[in-house]
Amino acid sequence: MRAEIQTSADAIEKSLELLAQRMDRETAPHRLEEFNARVEDPTLWDDPEAAQKLMRDRQMLVDAMATYDSIAQELADNVELIEMGEMEDDAEIVGDAEGAITALREKAAKKELEALLDGEADANDTFLEINAGAGGTESCDWANMLARMYVRWAEKKGYKVELQSEQSGDEAGIKSASYKISGHNAYGWLKSESGVHRLVRISPFDSAAKRHTSFTSVKVYPVVDDNIEIEVNPSDIRLDTYRSSGAGGQHVNTTDSAVRITHFPTGIVVTSSEKSQHQNRDIAMKALKSRLYQMELDKRSTLVNEAHENAGDAGWGNQIRSYVLQPYQMVKDLRTSFETSDTKGVLDGDLDGFMGATLAMDVSGKSRAEANAE
Repeated sequence: MRAEIQTSADAIEKSLELLAQRMDRETAPHRLEEFNARVEDPTLWDDPEAAQKLMRDRQMLVDAMATYDSIAQELADNVELIEMGEMEDDAEIVGDAEGAITALREKAAKKELEALLDGEADANDTFLEINAGAGGTESCDWANMLARMYVRWAEKKGYKVELQSEQSGDEAGIKSASYKISGHNAYGWLKSESGVHRLVRISPFDSAAKRHTSFTSVKVYPVVDDNIEIEVNPSDIRLDTYRSSGAGGQHVNTTDSAVRITHFPTGIVVTSSEKSQHQNRDIAMKALKSRLYQMELDKRSTLVNEAHENAGDAGWGNQIRSYVLQPYQMVKDLRTSFETSDTKGVLDGDLDGFMGATLAMDVSGKSRAEANAE
């Protein structure tokens, strides 16, 4: 077998090892038997919520086992074909099998990343908040660039993107924006993006064409579904209505019914500026519950959303990722050291490499400091 194909086969084996670890392959058949026995219980649906959870857990296990078996079998079949083709000096059989292994490596890598998304709320929809930080007009423009980047990323994933609220910059860009992104594992993918993002470039707003550094913070919270109960005491919140206007174009929102909710115990403030005040109250309350739920998740694990916990102010010393457009082209994540010179691709939404590296780091148990030290 050619060295290049052997490398691909070895990579597939490593992906299989992780898939086996994530589903605990040794006990998986026994757990599936238990699930099947419980499904046959005539009293199962006496508790619809528990029944739905059981059915989801069972299906996840079935899918994980099927994925592992499929990849393992396909790898074995094509390795056998290569060996047979080499023995019979049949270049066509060898070429076809090598092509299949190359494609299987990409499939296995994708499934490996998906296997990392097994956190309590990873499968949920998500809220994404973007706030311009230090840098004035520069940072407002940078916030707008980040908003575009995440919208592009979500669209490539086939997710639904809804603008919840937006505040325009004084001269350009946006001061803040909030989105709801809906789709399977939307939160699981985006949770690693929480933190401060730093941009270095030649300013388009500086007549002297000097290099500027800008900061924008990103915060990500899971959308709380009906299976997660978060109680909010009415006496702990203040609800205000105000006039709001969007950034123009398709995002035009001019209304007197925008809603702001302030949660006194935590200081959390959420807003929504759709046309209906009733709709705004519902959106803002869901956003508040999501923020409170995120705080609970953070308390449970210092590894989950480490970047969000340590985000701090949007300025020097708090960034999780740097985007350098001048004097060279480089985007580098400071937690994992994952980097690329394809700055255009990243700003057009090519983020899976960064997200995958952070997911893998969380699973391995490394802290940001340990990752930086490597």
